[in-house]
Amino acid sequence: MLDSLDAGAVRRWCAGTLSALRRSQREIDALNVFPVADSDTGTNLVLTLQAAVDALPDTGGPREVWAAMARGALLGARGNSGMILSQLLAGAAAALPSDRPVGGRALATALTAAVDAGYSAVAQPVEGTVLSVAGAAARAATEVDTDALPTVSAAALEAARRALESTPAQLAAMGLPGVVDAGGRGLVVMLDVLDTVVRGAVVDLAAPEPEPVPAAGVQEGWEIQYLLASREPDVPGLAKRLSEIGDSVVVAYVEPSLWSVHVHADDIGAALEAGLELGRPHQVAVTPLIARVRTASASGRAIVAVVPGAGLAAVFAAAGAVPVEGAPRSDELLSAIERMGADEVVLLPNSDAHVPVAEEAAAAAGATVSVLHTRSVVQGIAALAVADRARSFRDDVVAMAEAAAATRWAEVVIADEAGLTMAGPCRVGDVLGLVDGDVAAIGVAVPDVVTNVLDRLLNAGGELVTVVLGAAAGPSLEAFVQAHLHTHWPFCEVHVIDGGQPRAVVVIGVE
Repeated sequence: MLDSLDAGAVRRWCAGTLSALRRSQREIDALNVFPVADSDTGTNLVLTLQAAVDALPDTGGPREVWAAMARGALLGARGNSGMILSQLLAGAAAALPSDRPVGGRALATALTAAVDAGYSAVAQPVEGTVLSVAGAAARAATEVDTDALPTVSAAALEAARRALESTPAQLAAMGLPGVVDAGGRGLVVMLDVLDTVVRGAVVDLAAPEPEPVPAAGVQEGWEIQYLLASREPDVPGLAKRLSEIGDSVVVAYVEPSLWSVHVHADDIGAALEAGLELGRPHQVAVTPLIARVRTASASGRAIVAVVPGAGLAAVFAAAGAVPVEGAPRSDELLSAIERMGADEVVLLPNSDAHVPVAEEAAAAAGATVSVLHTRSVVQGIAALAVADRARSFRDDVVAMAEAAAATRWAEVVIADEAGLTMAGPCRVGDVLGLVDGDVAAIGVAVPDVVTNVLDRLLNAGGELVTVVLGAAAGPSLEAFVQAHLHTHWPFCEVHVIDGGQPRAVVVIGVE
């Protein structure tokens, strides 16, 4: 583990972040709903980090390397998300010490400065976005109050993950689909790589090349970016002027006499004239804002799934579904359905509790909506795995329903109240193992109950085991489950997912 960040660590972090964002590019693109559902946040973050990597110097200390990375990101920033991310990097770089090692407290100070810079650059900050996630990370890093770098990086990462899980509700309050914020997800990727570097673990540099973003969809204005050369710009006045003609306004400081400007607007000329009043706009980039129907295929079909955690949201999004996190109301599900613009929709409630609101939303929708009564996320995963838009809608629904029904499931939870169950009395804090929704085992240790329900499911047969780890799953639980299955059920294929669900410590599916 590192006691402090040196220049080499900053370089590894930057390169590792680019690779990790490339691996997550399609997932983050699929999550993109704010400020425009144009499915390009992952792509823009990749291109912004590529510019940062290209600017990395071979010499210098950690502050100099971080500052060069931030400058490269600012000059090459793409999109609203890239602009904000580059400003976060720049704010942090300016706060790093040059006369002492970058330990835990220095990193916490830098993260706090990053948040201040991010909020100051955005004309109209919105909660439930990357700024909220960055703020949570900075607060946690400060509150641990230690110079131990691994403790600070771990605290920042964990707080960012929790904040990301809160973004669906914040975005839903603005009438947007209940998915985690795409920019916030990108920041969590960055902090995850930083924590990996600090822990001294190997950084995975394998990644595919960036993929182009498809252009199909409905245009909703223009994204306008330029660098503004100006000796004494009226930044508040420029931000106000741009806010009058558009939104998503970011005015970011790059270096003396140079600013980076971003706005979404219908009038390209007005956006450029606002800059001309203060200096010389150059490196102008104008891109059409295309609001895309992200999961509807050419046949006009979409899949909407209710999921309980950020990790599961990413899994469903990557597989082509639109995830709606938490316990949505029927109007929230209806909004997600309508935003797809699809003629045919399969709705996966993934819990008995969500079936009534799913059916209510389906009844109110203008599209043809089929609600599959998936009782668990693992049944939803099984249904999604066999979805095939080449089939007729009826045949596809039947195949998905059969796959879900063939998946036996269990979950392990912690009892929050005493009661009498089918397996006997339980007390608060007991570990409960539920099989197909009924309590089948009660214990005091999570691993013991997990193996109990695993064996119950596999004794009835099965070749494929899906294990979804919740937010409360300990770091050793995955290895324990893998070892148990390898020893007692060696012929099973095992898939482990970091689901992040808040209630169930583990969800298990057997097919």
